Amino acid sequence: MRNFDLNLARVFVLLYETGSVTATAETLHVTQPTVSYSLGKLRRHFDDELFRRTGRGLTPTAGARRLYDPLRRALAEIDGTIRQSDAFDPQTMPGRFTVALTDLGEATLLPRLLAAARERAPRVSFTVRALDVDDAEQQLRRGDLDAFVATPVLTSHRTVRIPLFQERYVAMVAADHPRVRGERVTLEQLSAEHHATVFGPSGHVVPRAALAAHGLLDRVVVEATRFSMLPYLLEQTDLVAVVPEYVGEVFTASRRLRLVRLPFETEPIEVALYARHESSRSPSQRWLVQFMAEVLGERVSRAQLPPYAVDPEPSGR
Repeated sequence: MRNFDLNLARVFVLLYETGSVTATAETLHVTQPTVSYSLGKLRRHFDDELFRRTGRGLTPTAGARRLYDPLRRALAEIDGTIRQSDAFDPQTMPGRFTVALTDLGEATLLPRLLAAARERAPRVSFTVRALDVDDAEQQLRRGDLDAFVATPVLTSHRTVRIPLFQERYVAMVAADHPRVRGERVTLEQLSAEHHATVFGPSGHVVPRAALAAHGLLDRVVVEATRFSMLPYLLEQTDLVAVVPEYVGEVFTASRRLRLVRLPFETEPIEVALYARHESSRSPSQRWLVQFMAEVLGERVSRAQLPPYAVDPEPSGR
């Protein structure tokens, strides 16, 4: 080990986290042949293939998985020691970041993020892309994204998941809905109403799954791909939609809508931030992840609605 080059450890960690020779080369600002040459040296040193090429990039072997944590921790300590001289100052340095959000994130989280950025990081700007949960991790690995916010739990050794906050679901209806009144809706009432739901690449599956679990899918008359259309739709109809509570609060603040408690509990929504591992981030990306986690990680709902009804009364009583 006296002859082991620490630069090889960095190449190894980046290959493990990105699964890509190209992404590793771009992060280290070297050529792809240089990374391939370093990988050859690593394979000879550890007498292990370390990575196998598959359709989704480089897949680590069992030997590589044993090596990853010790080498990552060692590099993190080294990086932490020298980071003060390699920091990103958002007050004086420009930075452009690309993040992916759902339409809900654009409507509810992006304004908070930009308001804080205007105050703390005046030279920072953002490019926002629509979230595609099936491809987001690959975009992060390729460097097309700096971070993304999502509700599905995505597990990959190439990304870090940072929980931000949890939300419960509620029903949203027009403020003057002719039948749904009060602060709660019963299961009998839900069964009698028609519903609008959202199903698409954003990964929000709980509302539709809740309707399916209670045999209400046949009551769905509109199925769209974006939550942002719901306020306009519900305001002019007698449809019912299941939405995250904070999202509903944002919509009802500016539209003629109301929130009511559901007669059943749903799986809580946990919104999380996804990014590359810290050792794979640039100084500006490290700042971005910390900034987004701090700004978006605060509890957002006012939670003014009553608790779930354990034994809801039938309508008409």
